[in-house]
Amino acid sequence: MEDKQLVAELKKKYIENPPEGMTPELVKNMSDSDLLDMSYFLSEGDYDDEYDDEGFFIF
Repeated sequence: MEDKQLVAELKKKYIENPPEGMTPELVKNMSDSDLLDMSYFLSEGDYDDEYDDEGFFIF
């Protein structure tokens, strides 16, 4: 997936359902880099099953 396409999908997702403390207008005006960073940090906990307590990948 291209970065522009990913950014467009993330922007649409977060405009429709903004994170707590944000408004759709704030999301709309975010830079691509800020949007990608926000998405990374918001989804960081979604990968807990892949990592053990030390943060290493378990094979």
